[in-house]
Amino acid sequence: MKCIQCPVTCGTDRENGVGACGVGGVKIAKYYLHPFEEPPVSFKNGSGCVFFCGCSLRCVFCQNFDVSRVKTGKDFSVEELAGIFKELEDMGAENINLVNPTHYVDHIAKALEIYRPEIPIVYNTHSYEKLETLERAAEFVDIWLPDLKFLDAKLAKRYTARGDYAEYAVPAVRFMAQKPLVMRDDGKMLSGCIVRHLILPLAVYDSINVVHEVEKLPGSVWFSLMSQYTPYGEIDEYKELQRRITKREYERVLSAVEDAGLKNVFLQDEASASESFIPKWDF
Repeated sequence: MKCIQCPVTCGTDRENGVGACGVGGVKIAKYYLHPFEEPPVSFKNGSGCVFFCGCSLRCVFCQNFDVSRVKTGKDFSVEELAGIFKELEDMGAENINLVNPTHYVDHIAKALEIYRPEIPIVYNTHSYEKLETLERAAEFVDIWLPDLKFLDAKLAKRYTARGDYAEYAVPAVRFMAQKPLVMRDDGKMLSGCIVRHLILPLAVYDSINVVHEVEKLPGSVWFSLMSQYTPYGEIDEYKELQRRITKREYERVLSAVEDAGLKNVFLQDEASASESFIPKWDF
């Protein structure tokens, strides 16, 4: 079957070739109980993250660069993917967290037909998405965890392979934001949407615009403002990306969040900007 799941719509038969994402069938770099997602997602035991390889967005600063560029990873069958879901559930995972799932939605849907865990399914995405793919994923997703990386097309063109990022990401996030919020009394999220944004050096103006976009979303949506940017990836030609964000940059965006009156907000401290939070890949 020709793959048309992401906006690139490369049409590759990924069972017999490699798509624009850089992968064929199912390739995974790691799966484990991850303790560093937002508190309602990692909760007590950790989020059962499955890190899928390949990516058509190709951010130059990607914190999971080896995974997105398929420099690591192991091939799995759909049946084995279903087994991973069960293994994570048996380990006590609070949910199944599909990290970078866009180009695997068909495979994931088939795996969930084989085994559907009784814990929530999280769709953890860069938001470079087609609405048709999200509608397919909505059949099994409980929690949407989208990034909203840029609104400025110039930034997207400079830092990714897709200058049209916002043209797809904004409608995608608006779609995901419609998910009803369901929180247990003890603070665990069972259903809902958390929109993430990573502040980049010299891009505060765009981060503030992202805050204003989030302001338009339903009040049930949580906003996660991330200060964890760590110089990584292929950034030799990007001097501005070779440092962490400053306290002043962070505080300017935080002020915008406060001015917008956003109530449901997660914040990171400065200690989060460290390579120690980047997983060590197993395969």
